[in-house]
Amino acid sequence: MLETRTHDVTGVSPAAGPADADAALQALVERDLAPLTARIDREGLYPEDFLREAGRLGAFNRHLASQNASGTTDIASAIRATEVISAECMTTGFVAWCQNACAWYVENSASDTLKREALPRLANAEALGATALSNPMKWFANIEDLKLSAERVDGGYVVSGALPWVSNLGEDHYFGAIFRTTGTNPRPVMALINCSDPGFSLTPCPEFTALEGSRTFGCHFDRVFVPDEHVLADALPEYIRRIRPGFVLLQMGMGLGLIDGCIQTMREANETLAHVNGYLDDQVGELEEALEDGRSACYALSETPFDESERFFADVLQMRLTGSELSLRASQSALLHAGARGYLANAAAQRKLRESYFVAIVTPAIKHLRKELARIHAH
Repeated sequence: MLETRTHDVTGVSPAAGPADADAALQALVERDLAPLTARIDREGLYPEDFLREAGRLGAFNRHLASQNASGTTDIASAIRATEVISAECMTTGFVAWCQNACAWYVENSASDTLKREALPRLANAEALGATALSNPMKWFANIEDLKLSAERVDGGYVVSGALPWVSNLGEDHYFGAIFRTTGTNPRPVMALINCSDPGFSLTPCPEFTALEGSRTFGCHFDRVFVPDEHVLADALPEYIRRIRPGFVLLQMGMGLGLIDGCIQTMREANETLAHVNGYLDDQVGELEEALEDGRSACYALSETPFDESERFFADVLQMRLTGSELSLRASQSALLHAGARGYLANAAAQRKLRESYFVAIVTPAIKHLRKELARIHAH
């Protein structure tokens, strides 16, 4: 874990515009993140110091109307911040999305306690957070069973079960989880969990081929008490319909940023190999055009994140699917442009190829997206 720096970060004033905020974040990426990218990827270094400084710059409050200076739910700006990070290091972009998603849950919850005590700290990264919705999203899509169950007790719930992997976790990190109650009227309930809660424990995961710096653990609940004040939603279907477009749209920062980074890798390769790279299928200009088209469509969808219609959600899922497919295409092209140099252990090209497969398999994965789109279009 990195030590927290004591020097000031060149920040932006609360009245600064999005372009100024993006520029400040870009400067932070170049200064503090870029020198660590190879270690994050190869050694599993967790970029905690960077996350906290990015939070102080406002990177994680842009989509939270109650926490930012504009008082608006600016999903597009939050996506852009994740793009800036992911273009350099998508492991860090992924945990940035985890942070955004966790705050998104609290922002849209009915818990005044969590909005007062947890949300401001999540918004500025004083507290770090995660999303444990991979299993529930697959449960909603009839792909797998829900892994957490809970007994109703006086003042809350007692939760038991295990989740195989949840990212961006630590000893006192928060995450949103869904469990099903037992008894005569079983129903799903969503709550905010703290890793320091009694009965909760983290276990190491097997080593992954990428994203090792994302602090991913198995989560074990041994009769963990969750007070009513920490419940995000009891009427869960209505809550999920409200948060799901934003949840998926916020993921787009990973793919869009990765694609941008791949294009930069291609440009660098073309400084010496343009004469032969011209024979490859995908060229810089083609991918730049596809990226700009994707950005425009994504930002347009982000203007109405609370549209709960199935038609709108289908558009969001299709955008997410397109982002995954373009990420795979761009990363393959980046490696082919770089050639043998891109195959070196510390090369950006091979790292971005591995990162692109994560974009394609993280929930909702390509197969999950296609299954849901088929369901929606069948009605």
